[in-house]
Amino acid sequence: MQLHDVWFGLIAVLWIGYFFLEGFDFGIGILTKPLARNTAERRVLINTIGPVWDGNEVWLLTAGGATFAAFPDWYATLFSGFYIPLLVILVCLIVRGVAFEYRAKRDGARWQRNWEEAIFWTSLLPAFLWGVAFANIVRGVDIDGQKNYVGGLADLLNPYALLGGLVTLTLFTFHGAVFAALKTVGEIRERARRAALYAGLAAAVLALAFLVWTQADSGNGRSLAALTVAVAALVGALVANRLGREGWAFILSGATIVAAVAMLFLALFPNVMPSTLNPAWSLTVTNAASSPYTLKLMTIVAAVFTPLVLLYQGWTYWVFRKRIGVQHIPGHHTGQQPAAPLDQA
Repeated sequence: MQLHDVWFGLIAVLWIGYFFLEGFDFGIGILTKPLARNTAERRVLINTIGPVWDGNEVWLLTAGGATFAAFPDWYATLFSGFYIPLLVILVCLIVRGVAFEYRAKRDGARWQRNWEEAIFWTSLLPAFLWGVAFANIVRGVDIDGQKNYVGGLADLLNPYALLGGLVTLTLFTFHGAVFAALKTVGEIRERARRAALYAGLAAAVLALAFLVWTQADSGNGRSLAALTVAVAALVGALVANRLGREGWAFILSGATIVAAVAMLFLALFPNVMPSTLNPAWSLTVTNAASSPYTLKLMTIVAAVFTPLVLLYQGWTYWVFRKRIGVQHIPGHHTGQQPAAPLDQA
């Protein structure tokens, strides 16, 4: 196996990790509007991801940096051709981060409501647009013989890509609802379980249609195996959620995302961006890769620092593993003694 094949696999792992972690992160942001009934419950939802949301985005930065270094032609064609949707995602991520930090800086109801609105929309739009982007990568786009994208924005909004966007939107919402049920107590926990049921059923229908379409167009034996795992994991997550086994439901909803994203990369390989104009113009792991020396140096650096990052992030999740509820929100009065404040907003 060549190093460019190894780095294709590593980049796939980085994107899988990003969608697994940022998936429930986006889902929580989306659920702040339909699930929470008051300010205290919105704070509970936000606090479930308060200590980890910024760490989750490290996976995106690493995936982008690894793509730039390992496959510069892929990076150049992708970011020039998908400039507008990727710019929208970037702006959303910036505003979302500011919203998390600024929301609690003032006590005014209007101030907090506006930032909460920003959290909702800047979670929903990237959740949809990432699906659109990756669906187009797998399907292929108009790339000419000079490795340039020559299509337009409208070409990216084809039925297959829009379906991919709906899949990621509903799947991330389901993942977030399961995480909310896992991390909260009281009424909001029960509502999160009901929301997970509806979002999971919608995701199951859309994901099955999208993955079967993908398999029919560009699939192979490896991607078929991943499709089977994704469907089985999603069904298992729905059953576990129904039985109130939130830990298993979260593991299985995460496994669904892992298997679904893995299927896309397995269907894509050995291409990294197929050309719909001429298959000979497609970008592949061979013609889009950096030099062997660059890939070798990157491998050494990754072997040293990746375990450290994983250990730190795992430690963070362990420290903030306990459930929270409205009784943990400072200033919220209930009939019981409030626990120690856990507000991270």
